[in-house]
Amino acid sequence: MTIEELGASELHWLMDMLQTVDVGLVVVDTSYRIQLWNGFMENHSGLLPRQVRNRQLFDLFSEIDEDWLRRKCEPVFLLKNRAFTIWEQRPYIFRFKNYRSITGHADYMYQNSTIFPLTDSRGQVSHLCFIIYDVTDAAVSKLELQSMNGQLRQLSTTDYLTQMRNRGNWEESLKLEFNRLQRYSQHTSSLIMCDIDHFKRINDTYGHAAGDIVIKAVAEVIRKSLRSTDLPGRYGGEEFALLLLDTTADQASYLAERIRRKVEQLELSFQSHTIKLTMSFGLAERAITMQDYLQWLDAADKALYHSKAAGRNQVTRFHDTL
Repeated sequence: MTIEELGASELHWLMDMLQTVDVGLVVVDTSYRIQLWNGFMENHSGLLPRQVRNRQLFDLFSEIDEDWLRRKCEPVFLLKNRAFTIWEQRPYIFRFKNYRSITGHADYMYQNSTIFPLTDSRGQVSHLCFIIYDVTDAAVSKLELQSMNGQLRQLSTTDYLTQMRNRGNWEESLKLEFNRLQRYSQHTSSLIMCDIDHFKRINDTYGHAAGDIVIKAVAEVIRKSLRSTDLPGRYGGEEFALLLLDTTADQASYLAERIRRKVEQLELSFQSHTIKLTMSFGLAERAITMQDYLQWLDAADKALYHSKAAGRNQVTRFHDTL
């Protein structure tokens, strides 16, 4: 084989690899006009090389953020440095449909890319080459793992029935708020403990399914009555705890009374039965004499116990004589 024949064979091999390699190859000139468009790009875009050659990249693909890509490419032109993009920063350069069956629920192909300079005979950068990698499988797997981890974190901190904070998560918030108030004594917050009256009787009469309906209905009343800064939680069973940030006892008492009235007006239907219910409330404003959050919690609990002992369906504010 002559040198000329060997050179022609190598060129043929290179062209064959260029068209069949499983990455996208795009070459553009300094005006971002496409000069090379390999088989990967043709297959995923549906555009033939003759249809894109000498066409401006941004005219053909409006989804490309022109300002962003030009900023990305400037160091490649000027400094002959390579540039990289990853899907976590920007999901793709070219919005191609996802075709992989294993990640069929992805709307588009996630892409990483490498951008490197091509020089002319004088050593000047005359073109850029984009290498486009399909990383959809890895991206979807990572996103699903993050989603699962997020769901697990939510499950570990959220009460399933009411979608409120569970006791552990809520109590941790109470502890943090108490510590904040210790540092900023000019602030005040209040705590409400509330309990569905005669809940065991509801369970015994209508069953636990009815009890679940009652708890969910009460949770919804509480949620709709609170401000976005308030922190409700299911403390346990039929008992709820409400942490009201930057709220005085007078303000907390007004809120508790409003919730009490709304619960009293509920009429829940269950298997042709109508269930009516009431709630009892105890509240305590954080006092500077309290040594830790448990004393705050105990004060609200004592007020709740007083409401129960005094006949239920009422609001009691903690004071030292309780």
